[in-house]
Amino acid sequence: MTSTLPPEVRDAFERFVTCELTTVDAAKQPITWPVTPYYGQGGPTIDVTTGLGYPKKADDAQAHPSVALLFSDPTGSGIDSGIKVLVQGTATVDDEDLKANADRYYRESIAKLPATKKMHPPKPMRNLLNWYYARLYIKVRPERVFVWPKGNLAEEPVVHDAHLEEVRSGHAQEPVEPHGPPTGGKPTWDRRMDFLNEHDTGVLSWLGPDGFPISVRVPFRPDASSREIAIEEEPAALPLIEARACLTVHRHGPDFRWQRNMQVRGDLSRSADGWRLVSRRVVGGFELPEGRLGRFRDFVKKGPRFNRTYRRRLRERA
Repeated sequence: MTSTLPPEVRDAFERFVTCELTTVDAAKQPITWPVTPYYGQGGPTIDVTTGLGYPKKADDAQAHPSVALLFSDPTGSGIDSGIKVLVQGTATVDDEDLKANADRYYRESIAKLPATKKMHPPKPMRNLLNWYYARLYIKVRPERVFVWPKGNLAEEPVVHDAHLEEVRSGHAQEPVEPHGPPTGGKPTWDRRMDFLNEHDTGVLSWLGPDGFPISVRVPFRPDASSREIAIEEEPAALPLIEARACLTVHRHGPDFRWQRNMQVRGDLSRSADGWRLVSRRVVGGFELPEGRLGRFRDFVKKGPRFNRTYRRRLRERA
């Protein structure tokens, strides 16, 4: 399908440094992660990757292959049109040859992000970090593509390979997939939420009626007193649903020498004042701190846990 898309859409797939991958877990909770997309012009899939030491993205995509990729942050891409693209697609996980995947990751990541070459350790040391370099590839075949040429959510998107009326009405020809029950419990709010104040917009994701997640970048306003996040704009033609949702914020340098990200999972609901996300869980992502010393400290702190997962998964594969 990608070969028939407009060139500006394919350029976004190829040139964006990050996009937002949304998977759905066993509890029907959408989870959005910033990832680096790998795409060649005319290729059948858009590929993203994760390490065997932190495989949740791949595990969820394997169990629930309907996923979404949102291209909404052009930092470092050289694209200044404001274009935003949502891809709903079917995912397959390539985990057959971990060594070949590691070689591919090292080669492609340096080609796409040349400034990060010096951040990689020498090859003998990379073997000591197999929890990171043993890669799982999530290959997303687009099924439906929404394009906002200038990024204006108030305008209806241009939709490729879909019936827009199905999306607008919330009724799809595919069997309706049940949503998970509300998360419930007490709202969660801690000092990590301060990172929200550094952002005017974030990626809001929820599960559509046909089982594909929907993701859009929306303006929001955190309210610590109520432990809720006000969603300040509703996208045209993509109806919000009272259900589990996720709001993700992230930031990275133009050359990707550093990145920060965080996600808030909770319950999306409509109130008299508009749509609000009640925070139920705050999750930090895999980050790249600024500076060599900061990255070393982060790897030392998180490495043992990821390495245990890596070794367990190797035993399971054996």
